[in-house]
Order: sequence, then C-alpha cells, then structure tokens
Amino acid sequence: MLQSIGKGKTMSDYNGWTNYETWRVNLEIFDGMDPTDMGWSGLTLYNLKEVLKEYANEALETGCSEGLALDYARAFLSSVDFYSIARSMMDAYPEAWADETEEEEA
Repeated sequence: MLQSIGKGKTMSDYNGWTNYETWRVNLEIFDGMDPTDMGWSGLTLYNLKEVLKEYANEALETGCSEGLALDYARAFLSSVDFYSIARSMMDAYPEAWADETEEEEA
C-alpha cells in the first residue's frame, strides 16, 4: 500500500520523480549541473548513477558532522533513485554523450 502525501500523490510519485527523496535530491544537488563541467560526460548510465550517488554522499558528509542528523540524512539518501536522476541528466544534456554514440555508430 502506498502512503498518500497529498491530493492524487503517493510516496512513489512526486513531481514526475520516483519519490520525494529523488525529487528533492535532484532539485537541491543536481538540478542545472552540467555533466561536462563535472567531467562526467561519456559515462555509461550505470557509471553515471554511481558517480551521482557518490557525489551526493560526499556532499552530505561535507555538510554534516557525525550524529543523529547525519544518520537521518543517510537514511533519506538511501531512498533516492539515482538511476532516474542519471537518466534525466543524460536526457537533459545529450551533447555530453553525443561523442560516445557517434563512435559506436562508426
């Protein structure tokens, strides 16, 4: 059973994202971030997902000291669908992966 969080919304659907956690992390950490500027262009979807997850965890640990708040923040991140964020980033910046596609077609 899905928990309702508002009229017509459930915990598994939030503003077009998998869940609230995914939407919030994408909005607060990754929104508008150019993968080329970060050195992430050309990564596979799986590798980009892993890099995004690591980046979010590093951002969290940089901004929080040990304790209850960090524990809650880690629990929050464990619900994030980094695959969806990676896919969205690839869709938003297709030029970052254009060279890889062209090489595969040649």
